[in-house]
Amino acid sequence: MKKISPVSRSGRFARGPGADVAQFTESVSFDWRLWRQDILGSLAHAAMLRKIDVLSKAEAAAIARGLDRIAREIAAGKFKWKPELEDVHMNIEAELTQRVPAGAKLHTARSRNEQVALDVRLWLRDEIVLLLGEIADLQRALVSLGEKNSTVLIPGYTHLQHAQPVYLAHHLLAYVEMLERDCERLWDCHLRVNVCPLGSGAIAGSTLPLDRVFVAKRLGFVDVNDKPQLTQNSMDAVSDRDFAVEFCADAALLAVHLSRLAEDVIFWASAEFNFIKLADAYTTGSSLMPQKKNPDVAELARGKSGRVIGNLVALLTLLKGLPMTYNRDLQEDKERLFDTADTVRATTRLMAAMLQNTQINLTACAVAANDPALLATDLADYLVRKGVPFRQAHHTVGVVVALAEELDKPLNLLTLKELKSVDKQFGRDALDVFDLQRAMAKRNQTGAPGTKEVAKQLARWRGQLS
Repeated sequence: MKKISPVSRSGRFARGPGADVAQFTESVSFDWRLWRQDILGSLAHAAMLRKIDVLSKAEAAAIARGLDRIAREIAAGKFKWKPELEDVHMNIEAELTQRVPAGAKLHTARSRNEQVALDVRLWLRDEIVLLLGEIADLQRALVSLGEKNSTVLIPGYTHLQHAQPVYLAHHLLAYVEMLERDCERLWDCHLRVNVCPLGSGAIAGSTLPLDRVFVAKRLGFVDVNDKPQLTQNSMDAVSDRDFAVEFCADAALLAVHLSRLAEDVIFWASAEFNFIKLADAYTTGSSLMPQKKNPDVAELARGKSGRVIGNLVALLTLLKGLPMTYNRDLQEDKERLFDTADTVRATTRLMAAMLQNTQINLTACAVAANDPALLATDLADYLVRKGVPFRQAHHTVGVVVALAEELDKPLNLLTLKELKSVDKQFGRDALDVFDLQRAMAKRNQTGAPGTKEVAKQLARWRGQLS
């Protein structure tokens, strides 16, 4: 009998692909990252083949030892990846078969179509958990910065114009809330990632008595009640990349949130705002202007959102015209997925570290927050308490603002006579609304930026993130 080389493509072909084709079609240059997951899947598959008596006890043990040695070599950087073997799966299987004769049986009732689906799910499952931990670290950095500066007030902005006063902590907590929604989406995505496709074969399963439940449990594809989670359609199982798209969509929204946070940091660090001072380690200088201190980490966080959004669009475009079931086009999913995970994880880590080393310029914040125009709405509320309809009160205060501009005076320095010239309902207590601390003490509805409410929210988040 002719000995079949583990490197052979298939008995169907007389020769292998040309060098240019091999270079064009190989994926091991990037999918080598799945080696841990591929070996885990192979160990589970071998154990299942032993359970159904396809492998003897000795063969299963030899395969496990061989895979363990290969894993240690890869981890140590001593394993030589061969592009001519196309992908991570064939590289590991070919090496195993050369070392362990029983390795030739490992591919029984298994296809690379389901192998890659399994490996990507295992890899992404771990990546989501790691990313969730990094998001929590960023949330903690935001809460910590808010707690250290819990009495600091700044202007809140709409249309990048002074709007109303808020505590800096309240502004930071807005991002904590956004990031929490990102966590919820990622956990929800994790449910759909955590489904085992092994046993689907190339398209139509196997005639052998495979134990899919055994494999799923061994690889941790179980729900909170320890119930195994199995794909329910073999064709869908090998061609489904919805879970990857879902992760990339969640990651794109996370990247947008990080970009918005970065934008605020960039504004606050500018000479015009001067609300914060970034540590030197998270900034760079100019090659020409010696005085410059550029917020490069924040700018790159803002810029990298574009590539993450682009990866999502690339995946959607990749999938939109594919017929059932597996097509080689799907090889293109991994670089987009890997890049998205790498980018959002690195950005999240760096943003957390940057905020942990950020100082607040108390004087600049106080000067900006003491703009009396920030409390113009409070003056309208004063009239509302006297029974004036809000629309009328709004118009009246608008006239007051115009008068202050005409007199070149801040709102809080208008005299009672000047206020009454606009509306007789203004009393001596009207100017009390410009007491900033008193104004903040009144804002105590749930979610408002009032003194007590912000302290309550900081305590809630500190407890939730501890």
